[in-house]
Amino acid sequence: MAYYYEDASRTFSEYLLVPNLTRTDCVPSNVNLKTPLVKFKRGEKSPLQLNIPFVSAIMQSVSNDSLAIALARCGGLSFIYCSQSIEEEVEMIKKVKRFKAGFVVSDANLTPEHTLKDVIQLKKKTGHSTIAITEDGTSSTRLMGLVTTRDYRISRDVLDKKVSEFMTPLSKLIVGQEGISLSEANDIIWEHKLNNLPIIDKNQNLLYFVFRKDYDDHKENPYELLDSEKRFVVGAGINTRDYEERVPELVKAGADILCVDSSDGFSEWQGRTISYIKNKYQGSVKVGGGNVVDREGFMYLVNSGADFVKIGIGGGSICITREQKGIGRGQATAVIEVAKARDDYYKETGIYVPICSDGGIVHDYHIVLALAMGADFVMMGRYFARFDESPTKKVKLGNNYVKEYWGEGSNRARNWERYDLGEGDKLHFEEGVDSYVPYAGRLQDNLEGTLSKIKSTMCSCGAISIEELQRTARMSLVSSTSIIEGGAHDVILKENNY
Repeated sequence: MAYYYEDASRTFSEYLLVPNLTRTDCVPSNVNLKTPLVKFKRGEKSPLQLNIPFVSAIMQSVSNDSLAIALARCGGLSFIYCSQSIEEEVEMIKKVKRFKAGFVVSDANLTPEHTLKDVIQLKKKTGHSTIAITEDGTSSTRLMGLVTTRDYRISRDVLDKKVSEFMTPLSKLIVGQEGISLSEANDIIWEHKLNNLPIIDKNQNLLYFVFRKDYDDHKENPYELLDSEKRFVVGAGINTRDYEERVPELVKAGADILCVDSSDGFSEWQGRTISYIKNKYQGSVKVGGGNVVDREGFMYLVNSGADFVKIGIGGGSICITREQKGIGRGQATAVIEVAKARDDYYKETGIYVPICSDGGIVHDYHIVLALAMGADFVMMGRYFARFDESPTKKVKLGNNYVKEYWGEGSNRARNWERYDLGEGDKLHFEEGVDSYVPYAGRLQDNLEGTLSKIKSTMCSCGAISIEELQRTARMSLVSSTSIIEGGAHDVILKENNY
């Protein structure tokens, strides 16, 4: 006999937070949004943590390398989308890992025999104005000199002029020696007013660069999410078809964590994928699974080895799975049940498995509701698709600018692997739409406003950490009338109120 859930399937919009006592220490500057990303044992801490509880969705229209860099700079994490070739995804991961590091491996290198034309072409290709001149044009042989924009003038120098004629030779460079600490390298940069400091070994082979701009960036972005080598942390999406080929390449490229991208994670396909990764890498490679909406789905993925579990089916703004297949669950109800399963599992085993609420976020306060209901972090697509750093085009629609935004379940995404189809197979129906979202500008500018709202709301709930919010939050169901009452009503609004 079929099983029936007696309780209604509810969304975030059906709840409001009830204020708790706001203590004198409950001020936004005291709120700590750090949260675990992967599972850990009681008495220990998670080996991977987020500085803000945000990750971006595994979508072509959201998570590329530029969005990943911008979000990691603010303390969150992006999962680079996997509905592309292995080579393309690997290259995006590499771009993120190269972009920010205390010690940067040079990816702009030439030999003394190259020409000014080669310098200009390489600068255009990489975007880097500092080019290392090495013995054989690679990043790890003897450093011969440097070329920066101060070393040549395109208007006067001929394009076939050899690099050896205008580079700054090693004998005139200030360098750091192998073994130098990042702090010592930055001291040299400041003392000598340098833009960069090459690090060489005893044989004068180039090892790394340390850049002044990285120091400045870190001071401006204190919540940056960095790995042990001071590089940005980045995730990678994977599918259940080519994981045996894709995962080793992503790990080799430096991906810090993986996540299986699927509209339904309660499947043997996903269990098999996660188990394979955990067995092959003996737990050293972290991988999340999903999406699920109940205790059974959560436990299945946990028993398969998932390091975190993603919740939500049909709640995304471009997702039409519920409309097409009649499958899903209200996001609030799903989060509440899975959080209870997570807590029960922790009590029984001493292992805490973080959960991620994916979808259903319409307003900023919904993020606080998701966290209060038990989510450790939230995954969002529409929110991030609006920004300059997302990969889609900005177009003018009427008098307003918008950005393109489409679902991984749409024909436009051509995401055959997500549905276990072969390449070139036809999607007989879509589970996502092709749409626009209002253009909103830079990620960092918008994120600051969202984080301010979250911190202020948490203070009204008497909580200065996500753990305290989950433990003490009080919530109330609301009626349709009270939802209307909560907005502006019975007034004539002036223009530009919102």
